[in-house]
Amino acid sequence: MAFVVFERPPIRELHLSLQAKRGDSIGELMECLAAVLKKNQVTVVRQFVFGPITAHAETMNAMHRCFGDVNWPVTWMEGGGCTGGLIAGMQIHAIGGVPVQTLTCEGQIIGRTFDDGEAKHCLLGDIGPVRTTASAPDQARETFDNLEAALGLAGMTMKDLRRTWLFLDDILSWYGPFNAVRNAFFARNELRAGAFPASTGVGGRNPRGTAVTLSAWAVSPHNRATRVEMVPSPMQCPAIAYGSAFSRAVEIVSSHYSHLLVSGTASIEPDGRTAHAGDIRRQIELTMQVVGAILQSHGRNFADVTRATAYFKSASDFPHFAAWCNQHGLGEWPVVAARCDICRPKLLFEIEVDAITT
Repeated sequence: MAFVVFERPPIRELHLSLQAKRGDSIGELMECLAAVLKKNQVTVVRQFVFGPITAHAETMNAMHRCFGDVNWPVTWMEGGGCTGGLIAGMQIHAIGGVPVQTLTCEGQIIGRTFDDGEAKHCLLGDIGPVRTTASAPDQARETFDNLEAALGLAGMTMKDLRRTWLFLDDILSWYGPFNAVRNAFFARNELRAGAFPASTGVGGRNPRGTAVTLSAWAVSPHNRATRVEMVPSPMQCPAIAYGSAFSRAVEIVSSHYSHLLVSGTASIEPDGRTAHAGDIRRQIELTMQVVGAILQSHGRNFADVTRATAYFKSASDFPHFAAWCNQHGLGEWPVVAARCDICRPKLLFEIEVDAITT
């Protein structure tokens, strides 16, 4: 377990990454999580769990035993473990010091909101379609409509959307149609290239069996001192150049902190082509160079990262990434590694990171 706590009175903010190891029981993982949350006096606003669908019921039962009512959104993505655990791991974003409100829709918990004095924040999770038998593109349209409705419940709009996570079942069979749906939805809401959210889109099933499940972060600043800026990649073209409507990174800047959210990043050339097809070592090296350049362009480095998720087409490739981290002094990095499909057939690795400075 790796976690970072930021104090910016009255807010206490915790970012936790738990990589499951061989022999860890689900119950032990939840007890450990509960102890950290209690010690830091924080409440969960968003949770990601990466693991096989077969572990979902056991994990949720263990959460209910430890926490009683789970009144925050839990987004589950079928990510195979890379380190031998029953699940790959989980990530938590938790807040203390200010009230947290829960959003529900038709009895389902879909999000939580809080106000840090500089901006209103809305964290959404497990957003998906109701019509599970509809075509995958139609399910994507309904998911985006439900995202817009959820933001409305929080008193926000699509223009407040800053970060999305999109987990698509069988991504390689319909990523093109998915992008067409997303592009049309953003255009309808008057989002343009300078206002696209940062995003991750990878392949993985979810427990409800829908074609897509979504998590999101929306931020509505209270004044000009707090702003949200799109961040380009020094080493890659804008994603919209090859039809994907997202920003390479987004930075949330206030008078007390700066939070850089780097999108899912892979081995892609400046002209948008896949680089180093079939070579996991070179794909990892290039991808980490690209991420490092984004961090450096805004005065950060890998030591400032508070949360990372590494996605592998094959779990057997994880040791190459672990070796890279050790070579660069990042052996204790707050990263969860999961096996899942990447959005292109020849891409073997993708990573997203968050970095906070105060």
